[in-house]
Amino acid sequence: MQNSGRRKELGLFLRARRDQALRVDYGLPPIARKRERGLRREEVAFLSGVSVTWYTWLEQGRDISPSRQVLEAVSRALHLSDTGLDYVLSLGGYASAGPSTTAAATAPAHLQRLLDALDPNPSFALFPDWGVAGWNNAYAALFPNIATVPAADRNLLWLVFTDPYVRDLLPDWEVTSKRFLAEFRAETGQRLGDVDVKNLVERLKEASPEFREGWDRYDILGFESRERLFHHPAVGVLQLEHHQLSPSDRPDLHLVVYTPAPGSDAGTQMASLIAGAT
Repeated sequence: MQNSGRRKELGLFLRARRDQALRVDYGLPPIARKRERGLRREEVAFLSGVSVTWYTWLEQGRDISPSRQVLEAVSRALHLSDTGLDYVLSLGGYASAGPSTTAAATAPAHLQRLLDALDPNPSFALFPDWGVAGWNNAYAALFPNIATVPAADRNLLWLVFTDPYVRDLLPDWEVTSKRFLAEFRAETGQRLGDVDVKNLVERLKEASPEFREGWDRYDILGFESRERLFHHPAVGVLQLEHHQLSPSDRPDLHLVVYTPAPGSDAGTQMASLIAGAT
């Protein structure tokens, strides 16, 4: 992502977080028309210890070079999480750039063998733009469309927001889709100007009102292993734990693995599901 693009993204992100800040968290009264959310630029500047002009230029994406200390101060003033701070620093040029996108359409053979060895745990690999690079039989049994969807649409974020099967598969779709969007934004902040990511975002804005609304909120979250629920038409509700890791020799790829949640029957259910799919 070019410097001008990062500056613009940084400005839009700071503006969004400023607009969504709860004034009561700062001991400030509501502003006009009883608005309880939103800080004035002057207030953020004061809390950050920077001039109003300098902070205004940050939000406007001006060609300036804020120091790491300034970006950290602004992040603290806006009560950003650790993920939010990392995001701001990366846009300011203080974090290492993410790995470059590979031109390959599929995962390397040795990673595909690893995915296959993880059966019966549903597993798949993601490129930096969240394109699905490979999957195993268990994941295909959980989500049969993965093998037939056009390659251009074989992207996790695209499928979550546009595939009716995925929406039915996730009983908590509204919560999960928002979290995926926030994780995607946190991971791809420095790559939003890349053609593949930019095209994906624009396509999703046109295809999904929920994505368009969520994208404009500028929420970001770091990944956390957690329990996930899937409502499969053949075996009912599956309780799985969602894990993510990156191979040392291919840090640009993320491997996503679903394991049975403690105390659940997911292992037996997945075995039955795989047997029925073969």
